Amino acid sequence: MTIEKFEKPQNSDRPSREEAEAAVEVLLRWAGDNPERNGLRETPARYTRAFEEFFSGYNQDPAEELSKTFDDILGYDDMVLVKNIEFVSHCEHHIAPIIGVAHVAYWPDQKIVGISKLARIVDIFARRLTSQENMTRDIATIIHDTLEAKGCAVTINANHQCMSTRGVEKSQSSTVTNHFTGVFKDEADVRTRFMEMIR
Repeated sequence: MTIEKFEKPQNSDRPSREEAEAAVEVLLRWAGDNPERNGLRETPARYTRAFEEFFSGYNQDPAEELSKTFDDILGYDDMVLVKNIEFVSHCEHHIAPIIGVAHVAYWPDQKIVGISKLARIVDIFARRLTSQENMTRDIATIIHDTLEAKGCAVTINANHQCMSTRGVEKSQSSTVTNHFTGVFKDEADVRTRFMEMIR
């Protein structure tokens, strides 16, 4: 299992904040508006700051987030499940919001992690340009590999605004993706119990 790698731009390759704001001005003019009017005068700066929030996951290392573990499992031998982790992401095709919830479970072997870390992992991958399929796989893979778990299961249910507000404009549609590793992939009864627990 591998997580799709992305190449972070070198400092010399990364545009400055001023260049980013100028690019937003170009887009505003291309849309047919005037960046100099009162309502838009600060929009390039605001939009650039929003981008920093939307895509803060590029500055975070998910493996490092999972590095603090506990080995005092004391005979616990079952899945750990955190349901309904809300997130907002952006699709890599249209940079339109993906709004949904993730359900994340893992079956610990020797190491457990604080449950808030599972929500943080969802946020790290959500705050990057991605597809729902890749996001689902990447969350499961990093948890499985870093914790050396017996298995991991991730289900994401999300609304894609590139589909609900443009194109086919199906506002009530949602997309569900799953990724299973280890016991969740190999043992049907474990997978079925996970699916029942998230319903």
